Amino acid sequence: MENKNSSPKIRALAKHIRMSAHKARRVINQIRSRSYEQALMILEFMPYRACYPILQLIPSAAANANHNMGLNKANLFVSRAEVNEGAVLKRSRPRAQGRGYPIQKPTCHITIVLEEKDKSNNLIMLTEPKKGKYVWDRK
Repeated sequence: MENKNSSPKIRALAKHIRMSAHKARRVINQIRSRSYEQALMILEFMPYRACYPILQLIPSAAANANHNMGLNKANLFVSRAEVNEGAVLKRSRPRAQGRGYPIQKPTCHITIVLEEKDKSNNLIMLTEPKKGKYVWDRK
């Protein structure tokens, strides 16, 4: 079956990242549906440790788009970004009187999907929000 969406989807996947999925989602939510350059700028100035692996992953996806599809990085945006929980590393911590307490070290899988901007369907954000929400208008 043929894909009806004309714009190609390019993805990059990072598996077994040693951090909680909850902490990585906090960062991913900020870059979802942003342009490639905007996402890089946001990640560069955010103070979280989760930014580093995501900051490596987005240029990797853009390089995949450039190499495999011949797309320009300036025309890309983050269409889908998701964080899934990975395997849990199980360790034990020594405690008093010879006991051991379990420690669970979580991992996560981060997926970034980039798409090319549709030239005919660009959205422009208007400057004045209405009742706390931004109003979008078509170009």
